[in-house]
Amino acid sequence: MKKLISLLILTLLWTSTFSQSQTSERAKWFTDARYGMFIHWGLYSAAEGYWKGEKIRNDNDYAEWIFYRNSISKEEYVTLLDRFDWDKINPEEWVILAKKAGMKYVTFTAKHHDGFALWDSQASNYDLGDFTNHKRDIVKELAEACKKHGLKLGLYYSHWVDWEHEFGWDHKKELTGITPEQYNKYWQEKVIPQMRELLTNYGEISMIWFDMWIHHSQTVVTKEQLFQLKKLIRELQPNCLINSRLGLSIDEDPDVDFKELGDNSLGDKKEDFPWQSPATVAHSWGFHATDSEWKSTTTLLKALINNVSLNGNLLLNIGPRANGDVPWEIQQRLLEMGSWLEKNGESVYGAGAFDLPKNQHDWGKITCKKVGEKTTLYYHVFNWPLNKKLFVTGISSKPGKIWLLSNKEKNPLKFTHKGAYTEIELPDEQPDPFVSVIAAEYDLIPEISAGLVAKTKSGGYSFLPGNQITPAHSQFIVKKEKYGTIPEYLLVEKPETFTWKIFVDTPGKKHFDMSFSYQNESSNAAEIILQAAGSEISTLAKPTGKTVGEPNENWVIDNFASQRIGEINFSETGFYEIKMQIIPSANNILKFQWIWAE
Repeated sequence: MKKLISLLILTLLWTSTFSQSQTSERAKWFTDARYGMFIHWGLYSAAEGYWKGEKIRNDNDYAEWIFYRNSISKEEYVTLLDRFDWDKINPEEWVILAKKAGMKYVTFTAKHHDGFALWDSQASNYDLGDFTNHKRDIVKELAEACKKHGLKLGLYYSHWVDWEHEFGWDHKKELTGITPEQYNKYWQEKVIPQMRELLTNYGEISMIWFDMWIHHSQTVVTKEQLFQLKKLIRELQPNCLINSRLGLSIDEDPDVDFKELGDNSLGDKKEDFPWQSPATVAHSWGFHATDSEWKSTTTLLKALINNVSLNGNLLLNIGPRANGDVPWEIQQRLLEMGSWLEKNGESVYGAGAFDLPKNQHDWGKITCKKVGEKTTLYYHVFNWPLNKKLFVTGISSKPGKIWLLSNKEKNPLKFTHKGAYTEIELPDEQPDPFVSVIAAEYDLIPEISAGLVAKTKSGGYSFLPGNQITPAHSQFIVKKEKYGTIPEYLLVEKPETFTWKIFVDTPGKKHFDMSFSYQNESSNAAEIILQAAGSEISTLAKPTGKTVGEPNENWVIDNFASQRIGEINFSETGFYEIKMQIIPSANNILKFQWIWAE
């Protein structure tokens, strides 16, 4: 009976801890894939961010918005097609690049906000079929290439905004207005027929990527129109995924398959439903001639790993030129990511979140995968420790084996495990110049000790207002100001108690320092009392005075300074509570930042 209960508990623990419980059957491939390619390519690609010598009229430099931003006429805009090198353009090359990059799906801008369809549409005369000779259908070519190379195909379709159609929405209509009947004419004449074409003529479509970045209640689109569109997709392609930028939130309609975050917004919390970040390698989505804000390969890999560690996907954009070429800087980064995934993809594909806090460790992120009865945790080490030791805090189960994921022979790394602490001996040289991955295999689902402050890679403990186990009575945390020269702190106006929990792996004395700002110059100082391991130390907060935040700018701010509180002896290995009281004097305030123990 006890074994049965234990098994039930473990099963429940797995369900609540590892799986994305709000994932539909049709979205399971999506949560396994984790990584896809976004392709922004259209008439705007030939403008390259400039129209008649003038740069796009917005400092965000999104080249794909030049039709609207620079007030180009519909007739002039389409002349950009004359700059396309149709003999060279081969969408299969984009698909091959995606495959080499380790991506599992492609999402292509079939119709962006400019209203120009990149297929031979019968529902509009503003499309490639009416303006190319011989006729080109890029959606068809891309669909065939994806099928040939085994990648899923998604299509971007701008349903809300359309700058070409007389009654499509563009933001100039905030001045002129538009009636519901007029907008519905656009919807029924263009949106529904074109979506029917895309869902009927190109085989399996795995995803429709809509781009209404606000809720439908803030737009001209009605809820009924959105449900009409969704119904069409479900009828013609039952397995096709729909993102939340349809304009319906997941809370409003659970039938929406996944949540799409804001542009270049990475995940910051674990979610049980599928979600994705659309992101760029550079800045602009469509090709921009003077864009030079290239994210590094390391930055992009960290973005992917961060999202997977929180149960999310990354959709990474390329913006090819009008001849089909992908900028070299983008190709380089994608190929480097593909090479990394060849060795470390096991930690990404089919992996997900593990239930330790997202910032538990200062060395990187953890992803998790269960295969059969065994569970593997993947420690993505963003900063290779100089002491050649990896400290893992919060996992009370002992791993059976630990190895470098890039090591095909799985030669074991030495490690020690005590209580909720694992210490791994690392080789002198990190195995990967971008992100190195350590795999730790467990016979069962690893149990955690929640609420612990982790040992940092330098061997100390950082106690913050946000990682205590007992919330402070007044959680008035003031965010950093003045470009971070004033750090984040908790305002303590009355007696306050903080409690943290740690696991001490090696007995001995630890010194405690505290950083705070205290501007009281009188003799009525604030008292600080620290209790741990059966000991208590008490001290008075010394005034920290003022400092200059930025030279030569009259930038005088309250100073935050570190003060030694004292030392406490931890005589045994084990779990300890660290309790601190701050007792400010009457009518005085202490701004508490952190405690450091080492």
